[in-house]
Amino acid sequence: MMMMTLDDLLAQHTQHGKPYLEFLRLNALSMGMYRLPAGSIDSQHPHAEDEVYYVTAGRAQIRVGSADYPVAPGSIVYVPAQVSHGFHSITEDLTLLVFFAPAESAGFT
Repeated sequence: MMMMTLDDLLAQHTQHGKPYLEFLRLNALSMGMYRLPAGSIDSQHPHAEDEVYYVTAGRAQIRVGSADYPVAPGSIVYVPAQVSHGFHSITEDLTLLVFFAPAESAGFT
């Protein structure tokens, strides 16, 4: 059993000092927090796993394949494995919870 709050994760992320902080890893699932400041560039590459983003703060666009979608607090985005994707036009600091299934294997970039 594991329990934490969003405030706990934000504090851990700040101490970590990198855009992505993994906070849960099991064989079938991994989870992390990903933060991108306004105006930054998301340099992700397609992942080998299915992925779900939950936006907790900020505003941006996400390109999935060749389509763009707006995201804001409360948005949930599913990205199938091996599909090109990335956030852009980040107008407000973006904070995301990221879920990988099965657990992410290649390292989040």
